[in-house]
Amino acid sequence: MEPEEAYIVKNKPVNLYCKATPATQIYFKCNSEWVHQKEHTVEERVDENSGLVVREASIEITRQQVEELFGPEDFWCQCVAWSSAGTTKSRKAHVRIAYLRKTFDQEPLGKEVSLEQEVLLQCRPPEGIPAAEVEWLKNEEIIDPADDRNFYITIDHNLIIKQARLSDTANYTCVAKNIVAKRRSTTATVIVYVNGGWSTWTEWSVCNSRCGRGYQKRTRSCTNPAPLNGGAICEGQGIQKLACNPLCPADLLTAPPDLTSAAAMYRGPVYALHDVADKIPMTNSPLLDPLPNLKIKVYNSSGLVTPQDDLGGEFSSKLSPKLPHCLLDNSDSTMGRRTQTQTLLRTRDPSCTALGSFSSQGGHLIVPNSGVSLLIPAGAIPQGRVYEMYVTVQRKDNMRPSVEDGQTVLSPVVSCGPPGALLTRPVIITMHHCAVFDGQQDWLIQLKSQSQQNKWEDVVVVGEENFTTPCYIQMDDEACHILTETLGTYCLVGQSLSAATTKRLKLAIFGPVTCLAMEYHIREVLQMEKQMGGKLLDEPKTLNFKDSTHNLRLSIHDVPHTLWKSKLLAKYQELSFQQVWTGSQRNLHCCFTLERFSTSTVDLACKICVRQVEGEGQIFQLDTTLSEDSQSIDTSLLDPASNITTLVGPNAFRIPVSIRQKLCGSLDAPQTRGNDWRMLAHKLNLDRYLNYFATKSSPTGVILDLWEAQHFPDGNLSRLAQVIWLKERAINRLFSN
Repeated sequence: MEPEEAYIVKNKPVNLYCKATPATQIYFKCNSEWVHQKEHTVEERVDENSGLVVREASIEITRQQVEELFGPEDFWCQCVAWSSAGTTKSRKAHVRIAYLRKTFDQEPLGKEVSLEQEVLLQCRPPEGIPAAEVEWLKNEEIIDPADDRNFYITIDHNLIIKQARLSDTANYTCVAKNIVAKRRSTTATVIVYVNGGWSTWTEWSVCNSRCGRGYQKRTRSCTNPAPLNGGAICEGQGIQKLACNPLCPADLLTAPPDLTSAAAMYRGPVYALHDVADKIPMTNSPLLDPLPNLKIKVYNSSGLVTPQDDLGGEFSSKLSPKLPHCLLDNSDSTMGRRTQTQTLLRTRDPSCTALGSFSSQGGHLIVPNSGVSLLIPAGAIPQGRVYEMYVTVQRKDNMRPSVEDGQTVLSPVVSCGPPGALLTRPVIITMHHCAVFDGQQDWLIQLKSQSQQNKWEDVVVVGEENFTTPCYIQMDDEACHILTETLGTYCLVGQSLSAATTKRLKLAIFGPVTCLAMEYHIREVLQMEKQMGGKLLDEPKTLNFKDSTHNLRLSIHDVPHTLWKSKLLAKYQELSFQQVWTGSQRNLHCCFTLERFSTSTVDLACKICVRQVEGEGQIFQLDTTLSEDSQSIDTSLLDPASNITTLVGPNAFRIPVSIRQKLCGSLDAPQTRGNDWRMLAHKLNLDRYLNYFATKSSPTGVILDLWEAQHFPDGNLSRLAQVIWLKERAINRLFSN
């Protein structure tokens, strides 16, 4: 008899049993280590039929033993028996702590469906060990698809009603259970409605007047079928009347016209039908109508805003008196620019600042390895002016916004300037974020900006932009793009909406470059490290960290004990959930110190495990050789200061100016069927808030600017051409010229 898989429920220990025959000895080993003999319960007897010795052994496993194990495998035990014939090993029996979370990953939603329509009720049970079994209740009665074949339960626990019947109007509940607990979802009410239908028309009645003007009528009723459960009533009239005028005896006898098959009359406009599957309907929003008191040229042939021509020389020459001296005219001297550049570098961290001079042709500032950039579209800077612009990743913790309970900082703090600069077109600030989206509304994300008094203020909640908000935010899986005409300091802050809300952590592990003493320090860093004098020991890894209130646990394993000794007294170290979740500190870290027994030991191989308690984990595999001499450190992988990039003019953009002009000229003008810039936004999945683009003088140009920011540096023009709805011949002609 081999030991079987077991689960610890709450704090109740489990017993593993093993039996072997013939056997002289029998013991358990757990996680590759022998269990002490005194922890075994061993019984011996002689089989009456065979006369062989039968040995039975059992051990008790507690919750504490299972929790103390940390590594890639679950807790396991194996039975080993000896006899004169040799050694026999049983299969591994895993022991796991059983649990069932309280919250469903997805609960069924109530629906109103028409008769005979297919109904899908979705259910994703709570996470648990062992995995929860799911059953469905209809009005508190268990649904058995074998008894009613109109029901079907999918392999992923969804309930399908193949053809909705009136009797299927009921309350449905998803129930998940395992050996620990039973959980019930919220109840979903399904209402099966019936739309009314007209009966057939009765025959026309006789004329109600024997002589002179009269009428005939026929009727029908909304009973075929009658509307039920809120179904729509029949449209149209239940009575039709026709004039009749039988001639009196003194009149000339004629036959009345045959009106028994009179047709209904349609008074609406008639349109030719087109394939509009990919079309965006034209909106009646006033944002697409001419805006009063604004002189905005919509059909600029270049597709770009030229402020002096469109807005007048007076407007283009206005600069705020609060602007710093880094706003330059073409007449500024080279020495002046150098002085202003040095001023910027003194006031900002030069290791995380990209800086450049830009004219109306625009350009791109990139801080490599940080996910941060600033795209200055052509036409954003007024004609005839040169701005000294910068984008900075703020490293100091005191620059980060304070957060409330449940909130977390999701992006770096990014400053761009010069503050108060006059822009005639939105620039695009791109920054990485650490929010994980899984298709559910787990996050409420807010953009914050820092005022001149260094106070953080709310700008906009992502998804709630309107005509008055000063910017638009495009959220991608790992980056966000902020379209704004106001330069300043920005940061994303997220509010968790459920315990399943997840953010990404970047993990990196460092050690000293040299080791002259007997001790060697391994530092586990959650943010990028540069100034601690270390080298990267393994590739950085990403860890998904949930809003489950559980801490981050770090431990060291497989240290060669004959060569090294760990100076850590506990079995692991932990960073509190609150420290990690809020994101208010960039350089969270802990240190493992190892002591070598001899200075001749230069090789170290071990594992570092990083794991959220009851969550995901990562394992670093260390295999390093210590050096007595200092050597150069390659930190380019983690150092955003390396290779600061500034791109100026047309070369900063993937889309050639000529193609951009043609696209803007073709798509900026509104079309009645929506075959314009709105179609482009729809094809590029940028149509969450079309009214933002509608207020711009060249909506197409702003959409293409956003595409440039999303796909830098390797945007594929051929793929861009394919997503545009133009016919293939027109696309080839457009991109070949």
